[in-house]
Amino acid sequence: MKKLSTIGRILFAVPFALFGINHFLMLNYYLGMLTSFVPLGAYTIILTGIMLIAASISIITKILVKFSTLLLAGLLFIFIITIHIPHLFTDADKTITIIGLLKDISLMGGSLMIAGIYSEEENQKKQ
Repeated sequence: MKKLSTIGRILFAVPFALFGINHFLMLNYYLGMLTSFVPLGAYTIILTGIMLIAASISIITKILVKFSTLLLAGLLFIFIITIHIPHLFTDADKTITIIGLLKDISLMGGSLMIAGIYSEEENQKKQ
């Protein structure tokens, strides 16, 4: 069971590193997705890429997992509020927007589950 958890944790984390790298490689694409109330344009996208890569490394290496997964869940929530929901009202083809919205909701749930698991492990170590 431990091996399955390790594989699952790594499989969960790796795409975030790839998403983070994409924030550098596809900067113009992400600039086009930003809504007008997201500040600092390209700097926000670069910072987001760094945060995604850092969260992935944290989850894989098991360093500060609870902290990073809670921040990751918060970041995904911000994506939902500032990108996906506004695009539901402006995009002609809502299919891609809904897929992205559901993806980020699922990833946020997974991130919160991992944070909860690591909270329980910390509590058991203290006892």
